[in-house]
Amino acid sequence: MKLHTIDTGLFKLDGGAMFGVVPKSMWKKLNPPDDNNMCTWAMRCLLIEDGNRLILIDTGLGTKQDEKFRSHFYPHGSETLKDSIQKKGYSCDDITDVVLTHLHFDHCGGAIDRVQDKLIPAFKNAAYWSSKAHWDWANHPNPREKASFLQENILPIQTSGQLKFFEEADFNHPNIRFEQVFGHTESMTLVHIQTEEHLLSYAADLIPSHHHIRMPYVMAYDVRPLETLKEKRHFLERALKEKAVLMFEHDPTVECATLKETENGIVFDLCFPLNEIL
Repeated sequence: MKLHTIDTGLFKLDGGAMFGVVPKSMWKKLNPPDDNNMCTWAMRCLLIEDGNRLILIDTGLGTKQDEKFRSHFYPHGSETLKDSIQKKGYSCDDITDVVLTHLHFDHCGGAIDRVQDKLIPAFKNAAYWSSKAHWDWANHPNPREKASFLQENILPIQTSGQLKFFEEADFNHPNIRFEQVFGHTESMTLVHIQTEEHLLSYAADLIPSHHHIRMPYVMAYDVRPLETLKEKRHFLERALKEKAVLMFEHDPTVECATLKETENGIVFDLCFPLNEIL
């Protein structure tokens, strides 16, 4: 098994929204905001190469959004999803499985391309995997999350016939385990990958950056923040016990980290790029 970081570019989100109740006087030192209070974040995906399967975890924002949308989130950077996959020696047609942790636009936008006036899957030979509970939630969005669930990212997956649900089909990989959490959004999927030497946990938006390991750092985007606290505590305690390596989807500088126990709780220990543990 080989694991590859897939960088899909950077974007900006409001710092207060990303750090929740933590005062700006504290979080601005961690990720300095611009004049509009916007902080830069990564959209870091994961490619798993194992035998005849090539599994992509999340797809970033994509490139089909119009200028009005882009003006809200400032996508930038030189990396794109397709270019990053090609740098690993593959094409989009080689991807066998796309696992979508959840359907917020910055996690699934790259799953669909706009070709002229048509919306088509970017990975024509892949099965697209989602939680059915989350799929139903995204297709009947609440007012709080509605702006994050874009139908142009969601419906073409279903109409293509490539959609599969974890609850109804067997992903059938002995070293990949999925976990559902409910604080950030309904039934978000975390991905745990057991390699020969390490357990890698892709934390999605439960712990979007290494700064969010500390318990009070819960995003204001979360629909059930108290549930996030419980889920994060359970996740971190288990990860510490299992000596897991955490991979962060949105951290602009840190790809991975290990954990340690201190008198102030569980915090990050060593930070490093994914390729250093392979």
